[in-house]
Amino acid sequence: MPLIPEEPQIHESAQGPRATTAPGRPAPTPRPVPGPRSAASPRPGSPVPGPARPTPPAPRPGPGAGQSPAKPGENRSNSRTVPQLQVIPAPADGALDAAEEAVDLLLDNGRSPGDVLVLTTGDPHPWTAHELSFGERAYWAQQDAREDVFFAQGAAVERAATRPVVVVAVNGGDDDLVARVLPAAMARAGALLVVCGDPQRVNALLGAGV
Repeated sequence: MPLIPEEPQIHESAQGPRATTAPGRPAPTPRPVPGPRSAASPRPGSPVPGPARPTPPAPRPGPGAGQSPAKPGENRSNSRTVPQLQVIPAPADGALDAAEEAVDLLLDNGRSPGDVLVLTTGDPHPWTAHELSFGERAYWAQQDAREDVFFAQGAAVERAATRPVVVVAVNGGDDDLVARVLPAAMARAGALLVVCGDPQRVNALLGAGV
């Protein structure tokens, strides 16, 4: 299911933990991510967002979107609505920055932090590494609490819980790992799956894994 990346239409805010951009790397290009249109209040400690920019176009629905509701007696697992899919073009070394920008826009547009799960296929997000230093029990308990955006490594996707929005940063990992993570991420996305990475590779591996 090839997708055509859309033109960037996003403004930056500072929600959630952020990774440090390497010296000399150009600032990542803002990219569109859909979300509710109601204004969201900044989380404590966050700067007030700048002037609003044009609303990005809604993504193309993923396969199966808009299908008829299940009929009485029909197998509900077979009638599950497939989440919308949006691919944000990004190189491996810029995928994590793109994923953070996507999360910022989702929160700015009214998504609750507890609605969002972020998966990385390469190096873990700095927040993940920091929280795991206190032990796995405390780390995974934060996922169950659903009070904030939860960051996890793609290799542990089977332990990730379903959330309305899943963002995947394809920031590394071999094809076998990415091909396992993408379908699992789609299965855990209740409404929207955002994948930040090379569109050609993402579409090929996502198609191969479903």
